[in-house]
This record gives sequence, structure tokens and C-alpha cells, in this order.
Amino acid sequence: MIVAMLADDPIAAAREGDPSDETYLTAFQAIDADPRQELVVAEVDGEVVGTMQLTFIPGLSRRGGERALVEAVRVAASARGMGLGRAMMRWAIDRARERGCRMVQLTSDRARADAHRFYTSLGFVDSHVGFKLSL
Repeated sequence: MIVAMLADDPIAAAREGDPSDETYLTAFQAIDADPRQELVVAEVDGEVVGTMQLTFIPGLSRRGGERALVEAVRVAASARGMGLGRAMMRWAIDRARERGCRMVQLTSDRARADAHRFYTSLGFVDSHVGFKLSL
């Protein structure tokens, strides 16, 4: 279900594969075994309708503060428009505060204008330019 949500948009569909591919299970096991990783799901009436991954990164900058990286935020098409994404992001911010993080950061594809407005509405600032190199 999580992988299907990840692939359920035109941008991500091209980079995701068959949800039954063993590589997803291997990745899940690595995330599950790492105490700095949290794979989060949101449920409504017992159905998984949202997901995101939190990675807690130790660092020397910001006076040695840990930062929380939010990745792969998705809400199932059937649950969009209900405020679930906002609730998930507020939960992630609160989780970062609980851990003592000094910053929450994320990246978003340039083509996701609606997502950018959403993140700005939560107080995120478009302050940096990000670079990625696909391997």
C-alpha cells in the first residue's frame, strides 16, 4: 500500500516499480532496523491513507543540533482534501521537537506548485537551492 501511494502521481510514477519487487522489502527492513529512521503511516478507519519517512540527522552545524528530514510524503487519492497532509506534517514537526531537533527540512520537486504552497502555509521557507544526482 505504501509503495502504491508513492507511485500515485505523474512525477513519481516514472521512478517507482512493482510494489511486490523485493527491493522494497529490503529497503523497508533497512529503515525498520535504523533507529534514526521512522516510516510513518496514517490510518483512517483501519485503512492506510498516508505515509512519510522521517530521518534524524546528527550534525555539527546549528550548534551540533540534530535535524529532521521529511521525505516521501503522500496521501492516498481517496483521502486528499480532508486535512490529513496538514495533520501528518504537524505531527512530524512535533516529533522533531520531541527529539530536540533544531530544524525540519524537506525537498519538493519544482513541478509541485501546490505542495510548495502547502509547505509555505505550514511555515516552511523556500530558503535554499537543492541539487540531486540520480545514480
